[in-house]
Amino acid sequence: MTLIRRIGIQGFRRLKDIDIEMRPMMALIGANGVGKTSFLDALSLLAASARGSLNQHLNELGGVFSVLTHDHSLNIALRAEVNFPNEEPLKYNLHVAPRFPEYSHYVSEETLTQVRDYPVPFPYIHFQNEVIQYHDSVTKALVQPDWAFNYQESALSQLPRMYQQTGYFRYVLSTTDQYHSLDVGRLAPVRLPQQIRPAVFPGENGEDLVPFLYNLRETDHDRFEAVEDALKVAFPQFESLGFPPVAAGMIVMTWKDKAFRAPFYLNQLSEGTLRFLWLASLLQSPQLPTITMIDEPEVSLHPELLSLLADLMREASLRSHIVVATHSDRLVGFLQPSEVAIMDIDEEGSANMTWGDELDLEGWLKDYTLDEVWQMGIMGGRS
Repeated sequence: MTLIRRIGIQGFRRLKDIDIEMRPMMALIGANGVGKTSFLDALSLLAASARGSLNQHLNELGGVFSVLTHDHSLNIALRAEVNFPNEEPLKYNLHVAPRFPEYSHYVSEETLTQVRDYPVPFPYIHFQNEVIQYHDSVTKALVQPDWAFNYQESALSQLPRMYQQTGYFRYVLSTTDQYHSLDVGRLAPVRLPQQIRPAVFPGENGEDLVPFLYNLRETDHDRFEAVEDALKVAFPQFESLGFPPVAAGMIVMTWKDKAFRAPFYLNQLSEGTLRFLWLASLLQSPQLPTITMIDEPEVSLHPELLSLLADLMREASLRSHIVVATHSDRLVGFLQPSEVAIMDIDEEGSANMTWGDELDLEGWLKDYTLDEVWQMGIMGGRS
């Protein structure tokens, strides 16, 4: 699955100028502080701009001043190129600049274009020099909005659905989810009884893991069995998941182990077991978004589970762009060079990204595994 062709990021933290091909499976590797998490955050900001929550998301990141590239940038520039069925790709460009003296931000430039039957790219959105215009499907001309326009949000999120292409683009760009390390503390949501509801994802902190798997068992048994099959490979003593009723409107889940007559409840499982269960469930969701981002999926997992995790991510990449940031040499060993993007810092302190298959690694990989090549510093991406 390749809905998004390319992503460009300028002026966002260490990402002074990044332009990279998006692939179905994308594992970001590199030392601490090279911009892996910044890349995920920039993708989330791009998605927020399409959803109409750019202002909220920037505030959550600390405001535009806290994410601008230090001493190098006056604005954030985000670009996306998205495939459109049976037509040329859609190209989007968004600039977000700081506003003085309010210490806020505004959208300073924005375009959405596509090569059609015109000698120049067809402009769905054209915003430059403080003039906002969009292509009206009735008048067939660029017109200005006749409503109160919010300059802190993108035009993409505010314009009417007049063209199939713009609605499609907005949907593709907005359906992006970012996941960090699962909270598995003693009172974490994943360990507690959960409300019965039609959950389509297990939740950022596993707060919907139980209703999600229960609904999956009832509506898509093949995918539910795929989750159980993954657990059986990862934990040979595992037998099945159960869903005994509890208080009205609540549900719990049990874990049956072959060595014990009584099942375990989620609050009795280890951190690594809970995290793998959550990851396997997430990656088997039949409604994965356009981009699924996971920061350090290897946390608390036994090294032997990483091969299975790589297979689960690869299968999920048929339905979603899977973008992970990892420090795990062992996980890299189960990936292909075409699935690994190496991040480094140049002499000016700015990040750069290179796909593994763009490096001359063929000779090295005859004698070493990919993780060994990375450990030796041949690929870069080390401290």
